[in-house]
Amino acid sequence: MTRSGILRSLLLGFLLVAVPCAAQAPAKVWRVGFLATVPTTSPDAARNWAVFRDALHERGYVEGRNVVFEQRFSEGRPERFPALAAELVRREVDVIVVVANAAAHVVKETTPTIPVVMLFVANPVGANLVSSLARPGGNLTGVADYQIELVPKRYELLKAAIPSATRVAMLVCERCTAFGLAHVDAATLAAARGRRDAVAKQYGIALAYVDLSSPEDFAAATAAVVRERVDALFLYPSPTNFALRRELAQFALRHKLPLFAPLKEHAAAGALLSYGPSQASQYRKAAEYVDKVLQGAKPAELPIEQPTALELVVNLRTAKALGLELPHALLLRADEVLE
Repeated sequence: MTRSGILRSLLLGFLLVAVPCAAQAPAKVWRVGFLATVPTTSPDAARNWAVFRDALHERGYVEGRNVVFEQRFSEGRPERFPALAAELVRREVDVIVVVANAAAHVVKETTPTIPVVMLFVANPVGANLVSSLARPGGNLTGVADYQIELVPKRYELLKAAIPSATRVAMLVCERCTAFGLAHVDAATLAAARGRRDAVAKQYGIALAYVDLSSPEDFAAATAAVVRERVDALFLYPSPTNFALRRELAQFALRHKLPLFAPLKEHAAAGALLSYGPSQASQYRKAAEYVDKVLQGAKPAELPIEQPTALELVVNLRTAKALGLELPHALLLRADEVLE
């Protein structure tokens, strides 16, 4: 056999051995951590989780084949976040998706290296989570949630629905502030509250702040709302208010209080009106970020986006139960009317 024939035979033998080995090489299995307040077994959270999972599936990630999800939930108790974040780090996940400020701050303090994709995180620059929206720096990126900027619009909607309203209770999460804005000085927090009060005053509204930081606070918080003798109830965007959205809607209905909330899921649970970012669109966007990170993009260089899809949802069933006749013009402005 000639030298060239020998070489051809050797090459053919190598290919016959190498190709099957390459075909049998195990594919990379990505581990995606998820840290939030409400378990994805609850109906609203399940729908959002399905949006996220399906968006990843469209990008080639199939659960059980090349991606595994590690989910952890605080169930309305922000003090649980540190232990849950530590669990995800021990699981050596490739990326962590976090929902809301408290979870974002805890994960940032827990790991400086694992990439983090944020969802529903209010003002990440002002909260000292990232350096800037254009170049976040560090290991965090994702979608910002500028709920405070939506407050004037919510006051406007309140006055459109109930022109006579002058005193409003706002349920806030003080311990969420302790966890989620730990690096923001007291003067900055006081200034933010001052701006909310000033805008409310422009609409002829006086605010009464009531703390609801965990499910255990529910009885005391609702009793305080009753004592304040308010015309309406506002839910500040917080993990606890989201976790207790059904209980709060039932309380408001029992006491004939129009309930105004930040998300569609609150209106679906019985709030009179909600106005805020679309959760579904943010979960789809989070899947895009996760894909980019797993493909090698650095969070420090991925610009943070702001929500573009805002939803006004009116629960007409609740309006009828409260005996309210909502203006036709308000119903026409709604993206969705629940009947």
